[in-house]
Amino acid sequence: MSICIFEDELYLNFEPLIYSRPVYDLICGMNTLKKKILRAFPGEKVVLKCRSYLEPLINEENKKLRVNEFEEDDYLFINGRLIAPLNLKNILKIKSKNEKVFVSKGVVIAVKVSWNRIKDLELDKLEVIDTKLFNDLPMEEVDVECANYLWDFVYLNSGEIQNDFNFYTKTKKSKTSVKKKNYEGVSFVNRKNIFVGKDVELKPGVVLDASTGSIYIDKNVTVFSNSVIQGPVYIGESSSIKAGATVYPNVSIGKVCKIGGEIEDSIIHSFTNKQHSGFLGHSYLGSWINIGADTNCSDLQNNYGSIKVQINGRHIDSGRQFVGLMMGDHSKTAINTMFNTGTVVGFSCNVYGAGFPPKYIPSFSWGGSESIRQYKFSKAVETAKAVFNRRDKEFGSRDEKLFNEIFELTKEDRTKRGY
Repeated sequence: MSICIFEDELYLNFEPLIYSRPVYDLICGMNTLKKKILRAFPGEKVVLKCRSYLEPLINEENKKLRVNEFEEDDYLFINGRLIAPLNLKNILKIKSKNEKVFVSKGVVIAVKVSWNRIKDLELDKLEVIDTKLFNDLPMEEVDVECANYLWDFVYLNSGEIQNDFNFYTKTKKSKTSVKKKNYEGVSFVNRKNIFVGKDVELKPGVVLDASTGSIYIDKNVTVFSNSVIQGPVYIGESSSIKAGATVYPNVSIGKVCKIGGEIEDSIIHSFTNKQHSGFLGHSYLGSWINIGADTNCSDLQNNYGSIKVQINGRHIDSGRQFVGLMMGDHSKTAINTMFNTGTVVGFSCNVYGAGFPPKYIPSFSWGGSESIRQYKFSKAVETAKAVFNRRDKEFGSRDEKLFNEIFELTKEDRTKRGY
């Protein structure tokens, strides 16, 4: 039986991050949801199902996997917003050939389907799969975590960092086991729960406190003096933690990021910078973002009430007391920018000005509290090219085409707001 990782009808709940990636390429813990699924099914044939405009990107990033290409076979379709445990294969009883729907807390997390049903329903041709198509199949209830919104990943991040830490350190030896003189002036608390990768530089005055959870520092990371990191925390390859930074528990940082100021309970994708003072909490940031100096994000209302967030044209009661900033790829903030609780900033926005900007800012927006207008497409591309160049990367025709697709997809959202 082959595996197909797909997006379901609720993928837009994860805007603005999903404009530039499938749901299964979102991060929780130390890696993407896709990698967690692949880890649970080693050696199986896998197809990635994605929206057509994302296909060139997904093909480029997954050269060993098939993308939107099905072979004649029975398939186990796995929902891309599932946070797969290591024993998922056993939970779903993959050896059984019977067609079946697996449901967890009302969410279809996986479906076993025959090749005949795939052809009858044209599942191989659908970009996004409506799980209601499987209502006639036998159903089995299982207990597996599945995210419904971006903030769910933030609240699940602590456990996932620990799960991933346990998985990746089974066969690796931490550099913290070497003689202490290699880390002169560095304080380790609960050293057994700290992993330090190859060519990591820890400056004097650094405190790594794993008393509340594990800390995993990937290769080529630099942690500057007087930084405090309290686990559970993951810091990705070639990232930098600036001098005096405070990284509190439940934080995941991607590769090639620069992090400073105060941060807690947040997930940051690769190539994003928040390197100056300012607070970020209970937030989810995409890639290629730059957070200006002294930008601050509120994640708690003064009345301690449940925070409402605008997602896909609807106002959602998160049911959470803490929700911060959700920001799409390539967006930027000016110095001293302030964000209210539960703010959503779209793809490729430039936010600036005094006061709090709106709690929902559509993709390709330029402005803040006083006024917002459309970010000129040519200027957005020009900035992206400059940012790529700073990371020795080329912003090619494929990238520009993706920008254009997202610009067109989000045009109606801007038109509703008169720009």
